[in-house]
Amino acid sequence: MEGRFESGSDIAALRGFVGMTQVQFSRAMGISVHTLRNWEQGRRKPEGPALALLRIAARHPRLIRENLEAAA
Repeated sequence: MEGRFESGSDIAALRGFVGMTQVQFSRAMGISVHTLRNWEQGRRKPEGPALALLRIAARHPRLIRENLEAAA
């Protein structure tokens, strides 16, 4: 993953790359499922800290998986 998020499909691809459902990914990211769906469907775009966290997740998917385990 390059960490570029130009469309909602890029975010969905990241989620698939990490191997998580929408519920799991949103929990690991600390966002609502509604927000994630808005991003993936192109109704909204992540900004600021959320965008930075998505870039980290793209470069270090293990961290997002560990975060999900810690959130459980």
